[in-house]
Amino acid sequence: MIISHEGRDDAEIAVAAAQAGADVVRSLFGRRLARIDKGAGDFATAADVAAEEAILGVLRAARPDDGVLGEEGGERGDRDAARQWLVDPLCGTLNYAVGSHLVAVNVALRGGAAAVADPFGDEVFLTDGESARVRHEGTDTALAPTSSSALVDVNLDPPFPHAPGFRAVELLADPGFVARFRPRVVSTTLAVAWVAAGRRAAYVTDGGDLTGSVHFAAGIALCRAAGCVVTGIDGAPLGRTTGGLVVAADLGTHESLMSMIRG
Repeated sequence: MIISHEGRDDAEIAVAAAQAGADVVRSLFGRRLARIDKGAGDFATAADVAAEEAILGVLRAARPDDGVLGEEGGERGDRDAARQWLVDPLCGTLNYAVGSHLVAVNVALRGGAAAVADPFGDEVFLTDGESARVRHEGTDTALAPTSSSALVDVNLDPPFPHAPGFRAVELLADPGFVARFRPRVVSTTLAVAWVAAGRRAAYVTDGGDLTGSVHFAAGIALCRAAGCVVTGIDGAPLGRTTGGLVVAADLGTHESLMSMIRG
């Protein structure tokens, strides 16, 4: 497998940007932080905003001509740029605000390299678009998806556009699900990276088109590069789906989950 120098460079930029955001997230953890209300119970904190600025600083220095779409700041730079970075500076804000370490920092080049940093696990999951690895203490290890844990993360946060045809809570009560899997709910897209790393058998969430989502783009890129099965909630390929996301470590796990979702 031949990987371009540009792909390698983009991956390192994604890593540097994600690590810059993670540094901010760690440094502000446990403090009383100002909140920015987004409505419907959602909010950002000063840590979200500061982490995004740190990420932007890295991207601007390395790729000044690229555009950026950030969760907090929206579009930055040239809107007509040929390349765009998708930034979620703190995925799991509700967890973070109550003192939980279950958060992630997501940086992805649309259609290319990506990185997911675990600020408190001292790990960065990365892909150059071809291979997927995890970096810990300066050492990279190839990601190897497996369903052996039988752990499936199911996102229970709204919106639920596929209801009543599909409800995540009903999936958890499905006898077939109970017989084969064990549910987990961590409320951060760090769980998507864990599928690529073999720490989860699958991840399921409802929602709209998530291919260009600042929350999910990095995790999707990792899982694709690692060889996971990645579809919408209807089983269709991303880009042709009605929305949502099912990421599975292998085809058998994906088929099993889809039979329950469709049922």
